[in-house]
Amino acid sequence: MYRSLHEGWTVSTTGDVDLQDVAATVPGCVHTDLLAAGLIDDPYLDDNEHGLAWIGRTHWRYKTGFEWRAEGFERIDLVCDGLDTIAAITLNGHRVGETRNMHRRYRFDVTPHLREGANDLVIDFTAPYEYAETQATLLGARPGPYDEPYAFIRKMACNFGWDWGPTLVTAGIWRPIGLHSWSGTRIAEVRPSVRRDGADVTVVVEHAGEHAGDSAAVEVGAAIGDVRVEGKLAPGQTETTLRVDVPDARLWWPRGHGEQHLYPLTVTAAEDVHTSRVGLRSVELEPDAFRLVVNGEPVFVRGFNWIPDDTFPARTGASELAERFGQAVDAGANLLRVWGGGVYESDGFYALADELGLLVWQDFPFACAAYPEEEPFTAEVEAEARDNIGRLMGHPSLVLWCGNNENIEGHQHWGWPGELDGRSWGAGFYYDLLPRLVAELDPARPYWPGSPYSGAPDRDVHDPSTGTIHIWTVWGSKDWTHYADYTPRFVAEFGFQGPPTYATLRAAVSDEPLAPDSPGVRHHQKATDGNAKLLSGLGAHLPQPSTFDDWHYWTQLNQARAMAFGVRRFRALMPYCMGTIVWQLNDCWPVTSWAAVDGGRRRKPLWYALRRAYAPRLLTFHEQGVALVNDTATPWTSTLTLTLRDLSGEVVSTTSTAVTVEPRSVVRVPSGMDGTPAQLLEATFDDAREVRFFAEDPQVPFPPAAFDAQVRDVPGGQEVRVTAGTVLRDLALFPDRLHPSATVDDQLVTLLPGESVVFRVRADIALDPAALVAFPVLRCVNERRP
Repeated sequence: MYRSLHEGWTVSTTGDVDLQDVAATVPGCVHTDLLAAGLIDDPYLDDNEHGLAWIGRTHWRYKTGFEWRAEGFERIDLVCDGLDTIAAITLNGHRVGETRNMHRRYRFDVTPHLREGANDLVIDFTAPYEYAETQATLLGARPGPYDEPYAFIRKMACNFGWDWGPTLVTAGIWRPIGLHSWSGTRIAEVRPSVRRDGADVTVVVEHAGEHAGDSAAVEVGAAIGDVRVEGKLAPGQTETTLRVDVPDARLWWPRGHGEQHLYPLTVTAAEDVHTSRVGLRSVELEPDAFRLVVNGEPVFVRGFNWIPDDTFPARTGASELAERFGQAVDAGANLLRVWGGGVYESDGFYALADELGLLVWQDFPFACAAYPEEEPFTAEVEAEARDNIGRLMGHPSLVLWCGNNENIEGHQHWGWPGELDGRSWGAGFYYDLLPRLVAELDPARPYWPGSPYSGAPDRDVHDPSTGTIHIWTVWGSKDWTHYADYTPRFVAEFGFQGPPTYATLRAAVSDEPLAPDSPGVRHHQKATDGNAKLLSGLGAHLPQPSTFDDWHYWTQLNQARAMAFGVRRFRALMPYCMGTIVWQLNDCWPVTSWAAVDGGRRRKPLWYALRRAYAPRLLTFHEQGVALVNDTATPWTSTLTLTLRDLSGEVVSTTSTAVTVEPRSVVRVPSGMDGTPAQLLEATFDDAREVRFFAEDPQVPFPPAAFDAQVRDVPGGQEVRVTAGTVLRDLALFPDRLHPSATVDDQLVTLLPGESVVFRVRADIALDPAALVAFPVLRCVNERRP
């Protein structure tokens, strides 16, 4: 019997700051409790973050009381699914346990310490900075990207700030907590190692009393669907593996490759029952090519990197996950990479991925820094890894364990050996401990030591010909056309910044007026020289802006173009290149960043561009021609038509070729056409169309935009029909400038004279029709200026 303990909590300080008995929400954290009580300002507004550094340097005490009556159970455990981070737990004055790891679950036997009637539970949290800085002093400093000690505490690294995130160092009960009362035998863990025809189900049990394991055998069973097998645990035995073969099994497939069939898995041990769902499938990794193969079929990865969806993770619930996963799926993604500076996500995260067919690449939580291997860290890392491998391995969506993010690169290329002076940096975790644990507990799933990584410790992680690479020369120092210089096997990170939507920025920044360099806008840009790189990144592609409105539109547009160019380039290299994982899908707060969905959960223009670039069937310009990418199970047959036009839309020349693109393949066709800045090349194939200009926008003699725009009310919103009188370059509608609830179904559409597009707008209120079709809501590159 499980009883949650989520009511009646208060939080107080136990140090120099005097705050007493503030009402606390569990699960939650100190910041959200203080915010709800009105004791701090919104950490996401303006630069309020700066005034809250004291929270991470303060000791906190959570306490609650609860009534308890004995009900005849042999054992009562306090179950803590997540404590953040250095904690001591006291029940009725008795110390019952301590924790040093945000990333693992804990269970403490509290049977001797419960009393009839009123009980007092206290959890004291040590200031995270105090603990981490003490460990750094004891073990010696380690190199990292920020002057923060996150490598010395097993806690979400990005809590300590990142180049897209705030420094808001939390403490608290961040996942459920409760009492589990039981007798006899308890199923402690179920580890299903799935195959295409069934699973090897490892059952681990715990006994309530010293005598229980020695007195009698325990009946165990496992059923997948209608197929059940049974076995016994001999006296004193706590673990056994049952093989469940499922004849004519229905397989689980990634989205776009088949159905996501899930079987119910039921495990019994004596009277205890454990239920879950499993998907039967195989997964292999061809390491040099870095090709993921599911059920014998290679999968081209169209992915996003995933960061914690909120700086305060307890606020990310089922509805937030459903919305974010929907945005990933609607953009054409088939994989999310859970990045190593965050957390192992909730059970609901992986269950939803199972249902949707979204593959999951799971980093172990190590990112961008040298990590100490001395105790207590090695023991904590092993306990954490064992816990989470066992917790997550039943999910068919999980296809890869990865040892770290960029730490091997740091050791090879960021000057770490000299700074370390022989001290440990994490190699023992990535090359020994973690692969050994995966091989022991989850042998059917591949492990990769880190990303980027070229397949062996002595290979350069920057070698694009093998393994995974991260491309940060673009954004860091080079124009986005530099993506064309890469011929990689797999790109696990690459990105280009853009500001959040207007409504998100306006809600987070109170500057009047908004400006690229106004204080609040600057604070919500965490990348070093980020705003300067936004402007330099415009390069020759777009003009330098002189107003906030132009800065906002052009930098968002440039982000969308940059990433669409990279994704299209790499997809056209299939099957040599077998994956792209864009940095990043989401933000954890409102910020100028690389995300496609901003911190207000709104889709940026980048999202719409990626939806086109990630379409299962893609027509794209590639080098001196076009590429037809068919990532479906059926042939794609049509006529490829290339038409050279002048800017008025008149045809200069045209060619047509019948083409068949076989399933999961690419056909590249040279165009044989070149033009002038006053011309464009149009490619059509089936229902796909792309347009290429022969010069950068400032050098194209665009006519001033002329169009007709009409607005009509429709159920749930409004439709805006725009009919082009001239070419309209990257037409976009930004209805959130009129109301923060407003959304639009498409962005960045290029029209030729006489063509039309219909934008569908949804909002909580009816929007002013005239404003919907006026500057700065309706934009295009060659617009007439007000």
